[in-house]
This record gives sequence, C-alpha cells and structure tokens, in this order.
Amino acid sequence: MNVMKPVSGIYRVALKLLMNDKSKFTALLVGITFAVFLMVMMMSMFSGILARSCAPVYNIGAKIWVMDPAVNNTNSSIPMPDYILSASRSIPGVKYAVPLYFGSALVKLKDGTYQAATVVGLDDATLFGRPEMLEGRIEDVFAENAFVVVKDAEYAKLESPKIGTQFEINDNRGTVVGLAKVASSGLFGIPTLYTTYNRAITYIPSARFTISYVLIEPKSEADVPGIQKAIAKLGYEALTREQFVQKVSNFYTFKTGVGINILMMTGISFVVGLSISGQTFYTFILENIGKFGAMKAIGAKGNELVSMILVQAVVTSLIGYGLGVGAASTFMIVAKLRMPDYAAQLTYQTLGLALVMVMIIAAVSSYIGVRKVLQIQPFDIFRG
Repeated sequence: MNVMKPVSGIYRVALKLLMNDKSKFTALLVGITFAVFLMVMMMSMFSGILARSCAPVYNIGAKIWVMDPAVNNTNSSIPMPDYILSASRSIPGVKYAVPLYFGSALVKLKDGTYQAATVVGLDDATLFGRPEMLEGRIEDVFAENAFVVVKDAEYAKLESPKIGTQFEINDNRGTVVGLAKVASSGLFGIPTLYTTYNRAITYIPSARFTISYVLIEPKSEADVPGIQKAIAKLGYEALTREQFVQKVSNFYTFKTGVGINILMMTGISFVVGLSISGQTFYTFILENIGKFGAMKAIGAKGNELVSMILVQAVVTSLIGYGLGVGAASTFMIVAKLRMPDYAAQLTYQTLGLALVMVMIIAAVSSYIGVRKVLQIQPFDIFRG
C-alpha cells in the first residue's frame, strides 16, 4: 500500500497537468477525435461495400456455388451449359443441385420511364433460395407473369408497387404477386425481382447457355472437398459460401479502385491524427518542462516521469477514441435514417483496428514527450 500511494499520486499529478491546460487538452482531443472519426468512417464504408457486394450470396443461402472460374463477383456471372447441372446431380455426396439465374432487365414504370432491375430466377421445382415473404405467398410466383418484389431501400424506385400491380418488363407483362425481404440489399442501388427460372430465361434475352450458377446442397460437410474436386474435373469451380464471399471481397479490395482509395483515405486520417496529436503533445511538454524538471529535482525518477507521460497520452487517446467512435456511429445512424441505401456498417474489426491505430498515435506522441523530459536537468530549470 505504501508503494501504491506515491504511484497513484504521480498519476493524479499527471492528469492535473494535462487537464488544467484546457486549450492544449482540447486540441489533443479534437485531433485524435477527428482522426478516429475519419478512420472509422472510411473502414465502415469499405466494410459496408463488401457486405453489399456479397448480398446475393447471403440472400440465396446455398452452401456450394458452381460457376465459371472467370467469375469474380456475383454480378458478372458467366452462363454455363445444362450438362453441368446434370453432372452436379450425379456427383457422390450431392443431396440436390438446382439452377439459378441472375440477370438484368428494364422495367417500364407508369410514367413511361424505365428502371433497371435485377431478376433472380429460382428453380421451378424447389424455389430454392426464395426470400422471406412480407405479403403474399411464394407459391403465387407460379402464376402467369408473376414476380415477387423485394421491399428494401430500392423498392421506391419501382414506384412502390403493391400486390396486383402490373408493369412491363422487357416488353413482357409482369404482375406483382408478393413483397419480400432479404438479408442484405445490393451494392449498386438496383431493385430486385424474384421469379421462376424458366420465366426469367424467357423474359430476358440470353446467349445459348442460361444457367448463371448451380447451387448444391451436400449431404454432409465431409462431402464438400469431393464435390469440389469433381466439379474441377469438369473445368468449373465449386466454392462454399464463405469461399465465394472471400473471392468477391478480394475482387473489390484488390482489383478495383475501392480498396486502394479507402486504404489511402484511412492512411491519411492516421497521419493527420498522428501529426496533430504529436505536435500538440510536444508543445504541451515544452510548456510544462519546468514542472517536470522540478519534480525531477525533488526526487522523481526517470521511469516515474515516463509513466506520467504515458498516462497522459493513453488517457487522451482513449477519450479521443471514444468521442471519435461515438461521432462516427451517430453520423452513420443519421445517414441511414436519411438515406436507407447508405452502405456503411460498423464492425468489431473496424473498432479493433481503429483502437490499434490510436494506440500507435499514443505511443508516438508519448515517445516524443519522453525524449524531451528525460533530457532535462534540474539545475538547468532552477538556473533559468
């Protein structure tokens, strides 16, 4: 207890020195808060973009996706011949395999304008991958010209149709028979329609082959590697849901400008926070150099002075971190209320990475202060 009291007293002195200079303390907090805000916003935007880019994979929910090896994202499916579906069904360990169609169509609205829409064609026999219905029955999709509309952030772009609403899609009549919801909206702000596979390939012009993906349900997890090897022998690729998500994420991260731009903005935010906090903390140390020298003269050891500076840097950084995360969270909540298709999402990985960056800022700032304080000599202070 006798040892702890002096130590805690030193920490109290350190915090009083820090917070009594309100202007410097505020400047430190503003710099770190602003840096954390920018870093969290950039990383949250990137996380949201990746989640939206993989939305069809999550919404359909298949365990294995069979595709052309050249496919690198869900929107660039390459049609496959029908024999791939038959071959998939004959592979040992396959419980069942169904076709899936992904395509784009133009919907003519009542005012005469056209709206692009994504059309998902589900297997006629099983409707595997069907969305959760909000209104209507999924079985009604078998009716003539029937479509189910996803009621998400893009729903209003189709003039918010109700059950029974008729529209024109690629010069064909369409009828809304239900409204549904999905786990995640798409990335590019395009409404989504569900229908049967055969109706989709009939309504939407396509090449000789029409199967976008083959969805496989394995009998057990142990059968997955064998299924993937069998598909590879056919010249195609079978990916689990997680592998497909990773492939799409890698594409948007490394093969488009999205990942590089977000990385650059995050790095700039880090440098801004580091420079502001480092310079301000150094100025704070210079202005209080006499006080540190006096403490050294009355017996404070070098490691105790270092501890004081570390406490000041860590406390400031953690408070700035909390304020920055709070500001970013508030901004994202308000943005989503105003713009339902806003893609940013806050994840534990984002919070953890931002915390690591803040600790680096604290370490560099404290290092700058430590070097200056350890160089002072008590007689220089009193002589001045």
